[in-house]
Amino acid sequence: MKQKWNNLILIVSLLLITGFLTTSLASYYVSLASLRSQITKKELPLTSDNIYSEIQKDLLSPIFISSLMANDIFLRDWIINGENDITQIIRYLKEIQDKYNTFTSFFVSEQTKTYYHADGILKKVKAEEERDRWYFRVKSMKSDYEINVDPDMANKDSMTIFINYRVRDYQNNFIGTTGVGLKVNAVKDLIKKYQESYGRNIYFVDKKGMITLHGSSLLTYVKQLSEIEGVSSLASDILSKPDGYFRYKRNGKTIHLNTRYIPEFEWYLLVEQSEENGTRQIFKALQINLAVCAVITLVVLSITNMTISAYQKRLEKIAVTDKLTGIYNRQAFDLVIHPILKDIQRKKFALSLILFDIDHFKKVNDEFGHMAGDEALKHIVKLCLETIRESDILCRWGGEEFLILLKECSLEDAYEISEKIRETIQNTPLIYKGKEIFSTISLGVSRYHLPEREDSFIVRADNLLYKAKQNGRNRSEMEPS
Repeated sequence: MKQKWNNLILIVSLLLITGFLTTSLASYYVSLASLRSQITKKELPLTSDNIYSEIQKDLLSPIFISSLMANDIFLRDWIINGENDITQIIRYLKEIQDKYNTFTSFFVSEQTKTYYHADGILKKVKAEEERDRWYFRVKSMKSDYEINVDPDMANKDSMTIFINYRVRDYQNNFIGTTGVGLKVNAVKDLIKKYQESYGRNIYFVDKKGMITLHGSSLLTYVKQLSEIEGVSSLASDILSKPDGYFRYKRNGKTIHLNTRYIPEFEWYLLVEQSEENGTRQIFKALQINLAVCAVITLVVLSITNMTISAYQKRLEKIAVTDKLTGIYNRQAFDLVIHPILKDIQRKKFALSLILFDIDHFKKVNDEFGHMAGDEALKHIVKLCLETIRESDILCRWGGEEFLILLKECSLEDAYEISEKIRETIQNTPLIYKGKEIFSTISLGVSRYHLPEREDSFIVRADNLLYKAKQNGRNRSEMEPS
């Protein structure tokens, strides 16, 4: 009757705890879903729109300036008339740079291949030079302009965002490339300002997934989208859509990502937001609810403890270890083998078995006494444990007979292990009361064949053990491979 009351109280306690947990977790996940919906449907798209608007205002200005330069009558006439007065083009580029506060301004002539800069003539561009390939790429492209990030030779190779704009004459023939440049650091500062204003992580990638611009929050060694933790597996999806929403884990935190293609730059704008700040209050409420549940749990612990104590006593009655040697007994083997056989049906790994018996063990008991026999058994078990792997299972099968189960072990490897055990036992006597007691063992080695039962598996090893004894003992016998 007492046991029934204990069980009833435990059930009621579990129901109360389950009720509290269910209510608390349901409230938490509903609030979390609402927060995520707010982030994905309102906050991130609005942030992306605001950033895009500011980018248009702050970064599209150089495109407009370059367009004005490419269509400037003075520039085209100066080129068509033979590029005679170099001071005119230098003064023109200098005025553009000063008026619009750009980092650099330039013009490269198709006729003379001269690279004009606000500070003078920089060089002659050549198709075979790596650093001049940008010009010949612009010459052959179909669009009017491109945005390119390159070192600026005229400014100590400072990383610069160039707007390279094609210049055409009045008959629409290509006659050169002009444009302006912005310092990358200045644009990074702009991104940093956006990140501080909106609390988001912002960066840009091109159509190939290469990171073109980013703020300080992105690791400096990261060069492409596929190298960013969490985003790497989504890179192909991001680059295949004009816009999208994604969610992933990074450093244990849930990150939301909004992507948007900017056709003017042919770049993707990526805006990340962690939900950590938003979930902090929700999680705090969950903690309060769980604290209430914990108080109830403490009340129930005494009842649970009584139940566990009774269960532990029951476990002690069905102990799975051999009292003499401390290894598994035969009953424990029955509990171990079934999950392994189920596992082997799914994973198809090799399973081998060694069954061995101590030769003439009765003589040890007769000559040295049963205490010596017990010590001999413990000695052999110790040698076996030192020889086999940690994943192998050693059981006392009965009397002086032992069984070793070897997972992911082929028949040939199992035979080598059996021979190593046999030789170790043969060459390592037990020192008992100053006397050396030598022992030998006979072993049978078999392997498991799907889908047989464990009985036939063990019977084969037992037959091989009997064969080893018939063939003179102190030997291993294995089934044909």
